[in-house]
Amino acid sequence: MDKERLRVKLQKCLLEMSDEERNDKSQKACQNLISTSQFQEASTVMMYLSLPHEVDTSEVVLYAWQLGKTVLVPKISWQQRHMIPVQISSLETGFSTEVAGLRNPVTGVPMPIEEIDLVVAPALGFDRKGNRLGRGASFYDRFFANEQLKATRCGFAFTEQLVDSVPVEERDEPVDFLVTDKEILYFNPDS
Repeated sequence: MDKERLRVKLQKCLLEMSDEERNDKSQKACQNLISTSQFQEASTVMMYLSLPHEVDTSEVVLYAWQLGKTVLVPKISWQQRHMIPVQISSLETGFSTEVAGLRNPVTGVPMPIEEIDLVVAPALGFDRKGNRLGRGASFYDRFFANEQLKATRCGFAFTEQLVDSVPVEERDEPVDFLVTDKEILYFNPDS
């Protein structure tokens, strides 16, 4: 299946999930992520701000703050087509709502990319080799390709977003491990 057809199929799957099911699965996925040594050992964690139909990351962000971790989120520069990691201290204020419900920080301190220990990345789909199918703008692929980034890359998704195979192109960047509401899969033996 090509990328566009797979995107449509996965978007439909996400839209069909009830709010109750999404909340329950988000809670389980968050608990699984929090339990990993990669999360526990990270001082600086870069999370994404969830779109309405994605795994809700707010529980992980709140827990990270309780543990004294630095939490970063991507600030999207649409003109330059890249993400800038910025530190946040609230999930309530300092955001603009943009394309498709994306919350983009309007404040926040930019952080050096080399200081990030763990990047938690969304996607529409993942396969069991760590390949990710994003929404098509390649923001995370370009971010992961930055040679200064030494962080462990974590995919974060519902089990329904795990597919047999994601079509891969040369510029596509995989994740080191994937956390879902049902399992944790490691792809890179060094993770």
